[in-house]
Amino acid sequence: MRVLVALGGNALMRRGDKPDAELQMGNVAVAVKTLAQVAERHELIITHGNGPQVGVLALESAGDPNLSKPYPLDTIGAETQGMIGYWMLQALQNALPGRQVLSMVTQTLVSAVDPAFDDPTKFVGQVYDQAEAEKLARENGWIVKPDGQYWRRVVPSPMPQRVVETRLIRKSVRDGVVVVCAGGGGVPVIRDSAGRLSGVEAVIDKDLTGSVLAEALECDAFLILTDVPRIMKDFGTPQQAEIGHTTPYELRAIDFPAGSMGPKVEAMCRFVETTGDMAAVGKLDQALEILDGTSGTIVTPNATWPLASTL
Repeated sequence: MRVLVALGGNALMRRGDKPDAELQMGNVAVAVKTLAQVAERHELIITHGNGPQVGVLALESAGDPNLSKPYPLDTIGAETQGMIGYWMLQALQNALPGRQVLSMVTQTLVSAVDPAFDDPTKFVGQVYDQAEAEKLARENGWIVKPDGQYWRRVVPSPMPQRVVETRLIRKSVRDGVVVVCAGGGGVPVIRDSAGRLSGVEAVIDKDLTGSVLAEALECDAFLILTDVPRIMKDFGTPQQAEIGHTTPYELRAIDFPAGSMGPKVEAMCRFVETTGDMAAVGKLDQALEILDGTSGTIVTPNATWPLASTL
């Protein structure tokens, strides 16, 4: 099969972790153990989150006295793509001797009039208590919102339309290359009336970009790998229950939080509704079990997986 895996940024830097490079590189090495197993059996494209890393670099940039103004978010997004992409590139090369691995800095087209620019919702950076978050917001011109029991910075998150480098990614995959791309949802760009690209101040949801890219690449499966085994219905209530095999229709009937599981559910449903193929969310170390249909929350048009054609 051709499989696109969207790896959460929190898999590289978990909530409460210090943002040290060594710690993140260790987390990448752990993630790659599973990803390499998938690559040995299937064509593999990997995207990854960058919310925590964007926040770290943005804070550093805002506090640098040598800068007349902080680096824009699109530039910081490209920086994190290069940084995380390098870590994943090297780890995959070490885990898959003899295989070609490519890490790309990629751009994602968005609309300049997307309403998301007027309503920031994408969490980036570390968590703070309310007092510290509001202090940083005043000092840096941020917008902050609650994230569970903590507070975090939020930035605009427009809808992805297309990964600019899709054709190059497709060619590489056809040539047997394991491709790391569209990190952090891709660098957000708009195209002007003359067709020229320019970056915008935003961070795109990596799961939604993953869905768009998986469709364009004609993937058979789209996996969102996190630190949770399955989606929970009625989470936090006595009626809480895991969701195994399901359909987009059934998932859309449930209200999921916009800041956490909501975008993942939307990304999976869009992919399945458009392609008729399989999308799933589950634990990183259970990727092969998810593809076998024995783990994770698996979304298909008729709640059946694996299909006879994939066996």
